Amino acid sequence: MQVPVKDQQVQHSIQLINIEESQELFGSRDENLRILQAHFKARIVARGDVIAVSGDASEVRHVVYVFEELLKLVRQGERVTRRDVEFLINSRPEAAPGGVPQGFEPVAWTMRGRKGLIKPKSPGQRNYLNAISNNDVVFGIGPAGTGKTYLAVAAAVTALERKLVRRIILARPAVEAGESLGFLPGDLRAKVDPFLRPLYDAMYDMLNPDLAQRYVEQGTVEIAPLAYMRGRTLNNSFIILDEAQNTTPEQMKMFLTRLGFDSKAVITGDVTQIDLPSGRKSGLVEVAHVLEGIEGISFIRLGRQDIVRHPLVQRIVEAYESISEPPREDSASPAPSPASGGDVSS
Repeated sequence: MQVPVKDQQVQHSIQLINIEESQELFGSRDENLRILQAHFKARIVARGDVIAVSGDASEVRHVVYVFEELLKLVRQGERVTRRDVEFLINSRPEAAPGGVPQGFEPVAWTMRGRKGLIKPKSPGQRNYLNAISNNDVVFGIGPAGTGKTYLAVAAAVTALERKLVRRIILARPAVEAGESLGFLPGDLRAKVDPFLRPLYDAMYDMLNPDLAQRYVEQGTVEIAPLAYMRGRTLNNSFIILDEAQNTTPEQMKMFLTRLGFDSKAVITGDVTQIDLPSGRKSGLVEVAHVLEGIEGISFIRLGRQDIVRHPLVQRIVEAYESISEPPREDSASPAPSPASGGDVSS
């Protein structure tokens, strides 16, 4: 309800359902409320289950928009984060057709890990998960810490538990980041296992270790170097290609053409951390130019605003971005946008 106060000044009240809802909305020690109060000149007063906003009409409209969108998250059972608040502050009410800003749509799949419900922690991650549920091929491109691998594995386990697929295949190119495979001890498996360890870690975070091990032994879950995919047709599978920036264009084409009936593929990578030999083009960089715009294929670009590791990681990524040379046309992907789609661990 808006009540005129004086010239171009308005007052608006937002009624909450109960005190518990206000606690979820305002965050720990009212952090979210303080962020809004610091950003806007409009007066924001919270008393019990009522929020009163007064001031310039355009500011009041924006503050009310932020609160209403955050309330939608609370009522969907989501935890409101600082990133959600900052994202909405930097968006505009008129930029949300249908009343739902991009990145704030309900998540299509409910996912559960060993430690409870797994939820996106940023609008980009929400876009990423919804893209996975709605497309057969999804590319998750972004810096370390944006949830690319972790959320893809969570989606894969959810699809398996819902019997949408019969198996999960996790693959990585065995490309060294400055080291040489030949000097590592042991047989071939011992040499490639270090490259696949992040995939094992994500899998064991989703499933009871005994169940995960049984899946691996039964072949329900297969974790293998990318080279093992050649010549295969992968039906009824959820396939994840991790660290895809280290594929060549030929390897990327080989992987994508393995897709069989009733299968999904998620390809993740960070184009700022390419470990291919000098002069070799990244398959992930090329595929963004070749396949973008094809129906059924989605490219979700995550940015530093989606990083959910230690707060310093976001600043580290930002510092490296500030000193990097302008990307060459043959070795860069389009810049991530805040509104485009989201690795609790990459």
